[in-house]
Amino acid sequence: MNHVEIRREGRVAVVSFDRGAPANPLSYALMRELTAAARSFDDDHETSAIVLRGRADNFCMGFDLKDPETARLHDATLAERRLALMTGARMCKAWEDLQPLTVACIDGWCVGGGVALAVATDLRVVAQSSGLYVPEIERGLNMSWGSVPRITNLVGPARAKRVIVLAEKIMAARALDWGLADEIAPDGDALDAALELAGRAAAMPPVALRMCKQAINAYANALAL
Repeated sequence: MNHVEIRREGRVAVVSFDRGAPANPLSYALMRELTAAARSFDDDHETSAIVLRGRADNFCMGFDLKDPETARLHDATLAERRLALMTGARMCKAWEDLQPLTVACIDGWCVGGGVALAVATDLRVVAQSSGLYVPEIERGLNMSWGSVPRITNLVGPARAKRVIVLAEKIMAARALDWGLADEIAPDGDALDAALELAGRAAAMPPVALRMCKQAINAYANALAL
């Protein structure tokens, strides 16, 4: 993988993605790499928790509008374009379906597609000065990739409308209050805090952990469209 690194220590794994630029945007290639990274745990019966992190300056500032693959799709067939448009949704679903407990470590900004990816994980640790922002509607776009029901599950319908429809910037303190974040860490310490949560999960009976997570998700998503 070019932009994704997987490191394992005992029952905890850390998946890091870095495009080499501060915005750390999601290209089609990176989304496929992140999907493959998630699926690499399908037959892993030892890992109990996975920490997902972007760069230390920004988790991810959304889809890469300058991705060369986007330009090539203009001349692609309808079937090819349809398949490409499913890339982000497949990535998020792959992360949501993981059996280990997943923890997103958010430093800096988490925007658009970055939010869609982060809410596909089980827990989110956010650095003190970090923020989440869904600007799609301001740009005439729809927030997709299955993120609308996930955000609504976390914050409720009224706050989901403020996040998605009103495109409010949600800084760390409000993210914690609303349920978008599960823990705030001092700037520079978000990874340590995420690893602490992952370590607590790794200390639990592994089969029971997976069964309980599956049951909770089934209940939470029972009415998802």
